[in-house]
Amino acid sequence: MELSRMPMLENPVRRKIIVTSTSSDSHIWNLVFLQLLLEEAGHEVANLGPCVSDDMLVSEALGRRPDLIVVSSVNGHGHHDGLRAINRLRRTPALARTPAVIGGKLGIGGPDPQRNQALLTAGFQAVFEGGRDDPEGLLALIDVLPSTVSA
Repeated sequence: MELSRMPMLENPVRRKIIVTSTSSDSHIWNLVFLQLLLEEAGHEVANLGPCVSDDMLVSEALGRRPDLIVVSSVNGHGHHDGLRAINRLRRTPALARTPAVIGGKLGIGGPDPQRNQALLTAGFQAVFEGGRDDPEGLLALIDVLPSTVSA
Protein backbone atom coordinates (compact mmCIF):
# COMPACT_ATOMS: atom_id res chain seq x y z
CA MET A 1 0.00 0.00 0.00
CA GLU A 2 1.26 3.46 -0.87
CA LEU A 3 1.99 5.64 2.11
CA SER A 4 0.04 8.51 0.58
CA ARG A 5 -3.08 6.34 0.49
CA MET A 6 -3.00 5.46 4.18
CA PRO A 7 -5.98 6.81 6.12
CA MET A 8 -4.89 9.48 8.57
CA LEU A 9 -6.63 10.32 11.82
CA GLU A 10 -7.53 13.96 12.45
CA ASN A 11 -6.07 13.92 15.98
CA PRO A 12 -3.95 10.80 16.29
CA VAL A 13 -2.44 9.81 19.61
CA ARG A 14 1.32 9.95 19.26
CA ARG A 15 2.86 6.61 20.27
CA LYS A 16 6.49 5.76 20.99
CA ILE A 17 7.30 2.76 18.81
CA ILE A 18 10.41 0.65 18.38
CA VAL A 19 10.83 -0.94 14.95
CA THR A 20 13.36 -3.76 14.84
CA SER A 21 14.46 -6.84 12.99
CA THR A 22 15.58 -10.08 14.56
CA SER A 23 19.12 -11.12 15.35
CA SER A 24 19.57 -13.14 12.16
CA ASP A 25 17.84 -10.74 9.75
CA SER A 26 20.03 -8.28 7.85
CA HIS A 27 17.25 -6.74 5.72
CA ILE A 28 16.61 -3.01 6.09
CA TRP A 29 13.98 -1.87 3.55
CA ASN A 30 11.15 -3.49 5.49
CA LEU A 31 12.22 -1.49 8.54
CA VAL A 32 12.45 1.74 6.54
CA PHE A 33 8.93 1.17 5.16
CA LEU A 34 7.55 0.56 8.65
CA GLN A 35 9.32 3.61 10.04
CA LEU A 36 7.92 5.86 7.28
CA LEU A 37 4.42 4.37 7.61
CA LEU A 38 4.36 4.93 11.36
CA GLU A 39 5.93 8.38 11.26
CA GLU A 40 3.46 9.49 8.60
CA ALA A 41 0.69 8.32 10.94
CA GLY A 42 2.10 10.68 13.60
CA HIS A 43 4.12 8.33 15.78
CA GLU A 44 7.63 8.68 17.21
CA VAL A 45 9.71 5.82 15.82
CA ALA A 46 13.08 4.44 16.87
CA ASN A 47 14.35 2.16 14.11
CA LEU A 48 16.96 -0.19 15.62
CA GLY A 49 17.99 -1.52 12.21
CA PRO A 50 18.97 -5.02 11.13
CA CYS A 51 20.53 -7.89 13.11
CA VAL A 52 19.30 -6.69 16.50
CA SER A 53 20.33 -9.02 19.29
CA ASP A 54 17.86 -9.89 22.03
CA ASP A 55 20.13 -8.09 24.53
CA MET A 56 20.11 -4.92 22.42
CA LEU A 57 16.32 -5.07 22.00
CA VAL A 58 15.80 -5.40 25.76
CA SER A 59 18.30 -2.61 26.50
CA GLU A 60 16.71 -0.22 23.98
CA ALA A 61 13.20 -1.03 25.16
CA LEU A 62 14.18 -0.43 28.78
CA GLY A 63 15.73 2.90 27.86
CA ARG A 64 13.00 4.10 25.50
CA ARG A 65 9.90 2.69 27.25
CA PRO A 66 7.90 2.29 24.02
CA ASP A 67 4.14 1.95 23.67
CA LEU A 68 4.76 -0.79 21.09
CA ILE A 69 7.57 -2.95 19.71
CA VAL A 70 7.23 -3.91 16.04
CA VAL A 71 9.42 -6.85 14.97
CA SER A 72 9.84 -7.41 11.23
CA SER A 73 11.57 -10.31 9.52
CA VAL A 74 12.23 -11.04 5.86
CA ASN A 75 14.69 -13.94 5.98
CA GLY A 76 12.25 -16.72 6.93
CA HIS A 77 13.59 -17.21 10.45
CA GLY A 78 11.25 -14.72 12.13
CA HIS A 79 9.33 -17.45 13.92
CA HIS A 80 12.35 -18.86 15.75
CA ASP A 81 14.05 -15.53 16.39
CA GLY A 82 10.73 -13.91 17.32
CA LEU A 83 9.91 -16.57 19.90
CA ARG A 84 13.30 -16.13 21.52
CA ALA A 85 12.99 -12.31 21.52
CA ILE A 86 9.45 -12.21 22.94
CA ASN A 87 10.36 -14.72 25.65
CA ARG A 88 13.27 -12.49 26.63
CA LEU A 89 11.04 -9.40 26.68
CA ARG A 90 8.37 -11.16 28.75
CA ARG A 91 10.99 -12.38 31.28
CA THR A 92 12.09 -8.76 31.84
CA PRO A 93 9.71 -7.42 34.51
CA ALA A 94 9.65 -3.83 33.21
CA LEU A 95 8.81 -5.06 29.68
CA ALA A 96 6.54 -7.98 30.52
CA ARG A 97 3.42 -6.05 29.47
CA THR A 98 4.85 -3.92 26.68
CA PRO A 99 2.78 -4.63 23.56
CA ALA A 100 4.70 -6.27 20.73
CA VAL A 101 3.76 -7.45 17.24
CA ILE A 102 5.67 -9.44 14.65
CA GLY A 103 5.36 -9.68 10.92
CA GLY A 104 6.94 -10.44 7.59
CA LYS A 105 8.27 -13.73 6.35
CA LEU A 106 8.18 -15.76 9.53
CA GLY A 107 8.98 -19.16 8.05
CA ILE A 108 10.30 -20.68 4.87
CA GLY A 109 7.13 -22.62 4.05
CA GLY A 110 4.59 -19.80 3.84
CA PRO A 111 1.90 -18.81 6.34
CA ASP A 112 1.27 -21.30 9.12
CA PRO A 113 -1.61 -20.84 11.60
CA GLN A 114 0.03 -23.13 14.20
CA ARG A 115 3.26 -21.16 14.08
CA ASN A 116 1.35 -17.90 14.36
CA GLN A 117 -0.60 -19.22 17.35
CA ALA A 118 2.69 -20.15 19.04
CA LEU A 119 3.87 -16.55 18.59
CA LEU A 120 0.63 -15.21 20.06
CA THR A 121 0.78 -17.63 22.97
CA ALA A 122 4.37 -16.57 23.67
CA GLY A 123 3.27 -12.96 24.08
CA PHE A 124 2.89 -11.13 20.77
CA GLN A 125 -0.36 -9.14 20.49
CA ALA A 126 -0.60 -9.73 16.72
CA VAL A 127 1.10 -11.59 13.90
CA PHE A 128 1.19 -10.08 10.41
CA GLU A 129 2.36 -12.42 7.71
CA GLY A 130 2.55 -10.36 4.57
CA GLY A 131 -1.12 -9.82 3.75
CA ARG A 132 -2.05 -6.77 1.73
CA ASP A 133 -4.11 -5.45 4.67
CA ASP A 134 -1.21 -5.67 7.12
CA PRO A 135 -0.41 -1.91 7.15
CA GLU A 136 -4.02 -1.04 7.94
CA GLY A 137 -4.17 -3.80 10.55
CA LEU A 138 -1.05 -2.52 12.26
CA LEU A 139 -2.34 1.07 12.32
CA ALA A 140 -5.74 -0.09 13.63
CA LEU A 141 -4.05 -2.04 16.43
CA ILE A 142 -1.95 1.00 17.37
CA ASP A 143 -5.11 3.12 17.58
CA VAL A 144 -6.53 0.92 20.37
CA LEU A 145 -3.36 0.61 22.46
CA PRO A 146 -3.20 2.47 25.75
CA SER A 147 -0.65 5.27 25.44
CA THR A 148 2.12 6.19 27.83
CA VAL A 149 2.92 9.26 25.75
CA SER A 150 1.02 12.49 26.03
CA ALA A 151 -0.50 13.68 22.78
